[in-house]
Amino acid sequence: MTWWSLLGSGEFQPWSEPVDRRLVAEADGDGRLLILPTASAPEGKDVFERWGSLGLAHFSRLDIPAEVLDLQSREDTNDPRLLTRLDGASAVYFSGGNPAYLSATLAETDFLDALLKQLDRGMAYAGCSAGVACLNEITFDSDTTEMGEVWKPGLDLVPRSLFAPHWDIVDTWIPGARDFIIGSVSDGYTFVGLDEDTAMVGDGATWEVLGKSGIHVKNGDAWATYRDGDRFELALIE
Repeated sequence: MTWWSLLGSGEFQPWSEPVDRRLVAEADGDGRLLILPTASAPEGKDVFERWGSLGLAHFSRLDIPAEVLDLQSREDTNDPRLLTRLDGASAVYFSGGNPAYLSATLAETDFLDALLKQLDRGMAYAGCSAGVACLNEITFDSDTTEMGEVWKPGLDLVPRSLFAPHWDIVDTWIPGARDFIIGSVSDGYTFVGLDEDTAMVGDGATWEVLGKSGIHVKNGDAWATYRDGDRFELALIE
């Protein structure tokens, strides 16, 4: 069984400590957690390294062994040293940035193949912001401000659904973005809006909410909102 921690924002912050302890406790592996700030790489090496350092400091406070994988481009996905680090690890953690870049970097690579094998083995997956949005068939290109050009291919690891992190503030970035995103959800698909500093954690079918705000689920015309401590059933991942 794979354990999933999906965060709307706020990785490596004090509020997420229970989320991250649960992540490693539920995982199968040698105790190591691998931090991948890949989605931030287009912003420059300094930004990539800053996110990595924040992650290392956060997990050091939790006494969880962690390391940063220097995966910044598609060329890096074939590096045998990075592939080897996946073997036996307890969890991977993809932090924020541009989800379209993250998807394009990982898609159809040796690294993604190796990652999926480890997830099947029982390694846990944590994603925040871009690390959540990349999982669907389509994802967001956060470098564009034109809503008609925002959709790009995702990794399709969580099919027939659409994740929207930062859900409580997206209209402050682009007015009308919430309505546009909801209008883009295909018939028969599930929409999940993840508010900032809020996480949904679970085994792919049963979830619990941790954090300050809400997780908003739309199936057909029906909406449901779940808040800290709530548990709900939603079969997203086989």
